Amino acid sequence: MTPTPPAAAPEAARAAPGIVEDPLPAQSGTAELRGRPAGRRAERERRLTVPNGLTVARLAAIPVLLWILSARLPGHDQIGAAVFFLAAATDTLDGAVARRRRQVTALGTFLDPLADKLLVIAVLLVLVGAGRIAPWVGFVIVARELLVTVLRSRARGALVSIAASRLGKLKTLAQVAMVLLAILAGPYPQLDPGVTALVGVAVAATLVSGADYVWRYREHLL
Repeated sequence: MTPTPPAAAPEAARAAPGIVEDPLPAQSGTAELRGRPAGRRAERERRLTVPNGLTVARLAAIPVLLWILSARLPGHDQIGAAVFFLAAATDTLDGAVARRRRQVTALGTFLDPLADKLLVIAVLLVLVGAGRIAPWVGFVIVARELLVTVLRSRARGALVSIAASRLGKLKTLAQVAMVLLAILAGPYPQLDPGVTALVGVAVAATLVSGADYVWRYREHLL
């Protein structure tokens, strides 16, 4: 009589020693048990991205830059111009990284234009105080930025996101070039004609881009 083969061992018995399979389904309640970030931890990780880090670094550079420009150190204007250029360059860099890595976040969308405005306005006020840029130029730029900031805030309340336009990017580029050249005009007075030309370009871009935003989103100002 042929002996009856033993019954198949249960699945758990055939598993390798020391390995326990997870019998729970992949549900949200078991996310933390599986080592996956959940809730607030996931939200923090979504915010702590490389583009947002570059934006925060741009904000952190502002007080350092103001100290350099106001210090009476040898070459402080040249150093300040270099720091300003690097800080302004992170604006292009963080946008490119965010798009490439698909890391566009609500925090970054809010902080990025804010960092640009604070960087330019802070240095602009120093240059106005030093007599390198006329006060009316500073007034036009600051007034435009305040108007667009109010517009963005009201639009956000209506769940409308106002993205940066091409005119807005051109405005930022013109303002950065104007400020950079005005910093360098301190030790290099021969740059003054270039500063005057860039002031005209920056003011025109500021007014045109501001009018464009107001016209396209005018319903949020009423």
